[in-house]
Amino acid sequence: MRIGNSHKKAQKFLCLLCLFVAFPLLGVGTIAVRAQIKYARGQNVAPAFEGWEQNPDGSYNFVFGYLNRNYEEEVDIPIGPNNSIEPGGDRGQPTHFYPRRQRFVFRVTVPKDWDKQQRVVWTLTSRGRTEQAKAGLQPEWELNDEVISENNGGGVLAAGNEPPSITGSPAQTITLPDTATLTVTAKDDGLPKPNPRRTTAAANPDSNPDAERPRRDPGVQIKWILYRGPGEVQFDPPASPYVYGQPITLTSKIRFSAPGTYVLRAVANDGQLSSTYHVTVTVNPAGR
Repeated sequence: MRIGNSHKKAQKFLCLLCLFVAFPLLGVGTIAVRAQIKYARGQNVAPAFEGWEQNPDGSYNFVFGYLNRNYEEEVDIPIGPNNSIEPGGDRGQPTHFYPRRQRFVFRVTVPKDWDKQQRVVWTLTSRGRTEQAKAGLQPEWELNDEVISENNGGGVLAAGNEPPSITGSPAQTITLPDTATLTVTAKDDGLPKPNPRRTTAAANPDSNPDAERPRRDPGVQIKWILYRGPGEVQFDPPASPYVYGQPITLTSKIRFSAPGTYVLRAVANDGQLSSTYHVTVTVNPAGR
């Protein structure tokens, strides 16, 4: 769904304020002090409501992300009382949280007759601190591809650009110490076109939005992340090169530190928009 320019400008402004709306407010003095301190580890994770989308069938997606307040530490919060969405409990949210601000991470779909006064609430508790993100259908929080591109550092969306398509390996079961071999393939529409002067802003609330950014190679890149799982994973390789104008395939070997059920996410990104593909890997203990 496209929206008018005035609405888009308002939406961009509101998304830039999402940290102040979706996260609990701090006193001005506290903000000033905390802004000067960069914590490598030991901090909590705060959920964030990014906005909502309407699907072609009339249903709605509530879109969530998060802020891991650590600059280095990756935090795990299993599904349960400390990582729950109401209504539903488990609505596909991550359990592994990468450092700093991660936007547009997952979607919770609700029916088209959803009560506009009702909220979907994501609650996270970590490091002894509980925080919530409350999602609703307020008109000013409507999302579209233009807003997602600009807030993810992709700049003004190229006319006609659509997210890459991505497919991949089915679910697998392995036994330690074996590794899993997974393949994903992405196709794209060739947009945005290469521009040697184009720079990509980092999607980082702590960075200076006016600072010069490293140039990004044109084309699509696929990378792996751990979305859910009880242990550590190693991807070899973790990402593909950037490929422009043709399909791209990434085949990786994945090593697991512990038995259990893992959900691995492959992300195909064209510099403005992205698509994801999930693979579930069941890892049995050695000797089974």
